[in-house]
Amino acid sequence: MKIVIMHAQPGREGHFTLGGGRLALLVGATLLTAAIVGAAVQRYMSPSAPAAYAVDWPAYAQAVSPDRDTAFVRENVTMLATKVGTLQAKLASIDGLGRRVAQVAGVAYTDPELATQLQGMPEEATHVMDDLFTDRQPPSPATAADLAQQLDEIQVRMAQQADNLRLLDAALTRRSADKALLPSAMPITEYPYLSSSYGWRRNPVTGRYAMHEGLDFSAPSGTPILAASGGVVLVAKYQSGYGNSVEIDHGNGLITRYAHASRLLVKPGDVVERGQEIARVGSSGRSTGPHLHFEVRLAGQPLDPRLFLGPQQTAPPTVAQAPATAPAASATR
Repeated sequence: MKIVIMHAQPGREGHFTLGGGRLALLVGATLLTAAIVGAAVQRYMSPSAPAAYAVDWPAYAQAVSPDRDTAFVRENVTMLATKVGTLQAKLASIDGLGRRVAQVAGVAYTDPELATQLQGMPEEATHVMDDLFTDRQPPSPATAADLAQQLDEIQVRMAQQADNLRLLDAALTRRSADKALLPSAMPITEYPYLSSSYGWRRNPVTGRYAMHEGLDFSAPSGTPILAASGGVVLVAKYQSGYGNSVEIDHGNGLITRYAHASRLLVKPGDVVERGQEIARVGSSGRSTGPHLHFEVRLAGQPLDPRLFLGPQQTAPPTVAQAPATAPAASATR
């Protein structure tokens, strides 16, 4: 092919001959340039590429970023370490509560199952941290997820354990309160001389056998008489046979009686504490000398006070039995 090039000035022109190979090369270059320009124009005119050509950038970033998993695990393990610290603080609180319960109950508090659950957990978290900052292979996300699940389970167990301990603490507190209401304190301490026991005996006044429904403590007149336990004063007055006497309600039908006093120091409705002075020893009523007559009654029935006083008295509690020759029963004070 011969190509003629015309010049702007008259009489000047140029020409050159283009062979078949050069012609094909020129046409191919022209078509390639047109295709590139057309693609650019289409990309400019169409901002949203088809879904088939969309790039999954997160997957691509993960594929080209091998440290991404390590950074992810490091961030999560830091959060887990914070949770471990919180659990350790809660565990310390539960341990303190357990020690208190153990002190109240008089036993050593342990929970092997909880201890087994707790053992190794902080150590495992430490191992994960060590893996991240050494040349060892870091743990997989599944391992971190398992650790998080285990920590959550421990947290639930610790919460349940705390609730159980609070219930146990409340139960033991109630038990201690109930025990404190039992008339187990000596009603007289300065002269604790037991002159007459509970049970059948010959009445020193009438000379006949009769049921003695309490204990007699001989003591000088004016010796303090103390409440055997806390409660509310029901009676504080002179009663036939008992003389000046005090009756205290300790709850649940349990009542104590203090008789033959020379002086009463409380009145009905007063709330008294264990060991509080409520009267003074005397010989009022049917009595042969200064002493305290002390009774314990449950639902109106007399009980041997030594069942409550325990080792404070050397004589063991007795079961009241009438002698074979005893006449009809009568109570004595």
